[in-house]
Amino acid sequence: MDPDLLFKALADSTRLRMLMLLVMEDELCVCELTHALDEIQPKISRHLAQLRESGVVLDRRQGQWIYYRINPDLPGWAREVLAATAEGATTRAPFDQDLRALADMPDRPEKACCD
Repeated sequence: MDPDLLFKALADSTRLRMLMLLVMEDELCVCELTHALDEIQPKISRHLAQLRESGVVLDRRQGQWIYYRINPDLPGWAREVLAATAEGATTRAPFDQDLRALADMPDRPEKACCD
């Protein structure tokens, strides 16, 4: 992982917010991220594609839904940056609002999104 790639990923507020949710929640589907960030699905999917292409996140398909998680093969320094950022972000807006919105999501999927 090139440090440039990680810090470019963190430089965009939408990508940063998604990454913080993924660090805190382990794995989320597009519908959960869309709900938590109150953004349209094409915007969320575009940013997730950028994160996937850079190697920061991995995806898996379950039926018609795609779940995302932080790439477990990131180097230690990159995982430490994400963990430290999440630790400092959880009590600050908009990250705390994203977590509350996710927790309040009606009919939140249980790793079988929106079936």
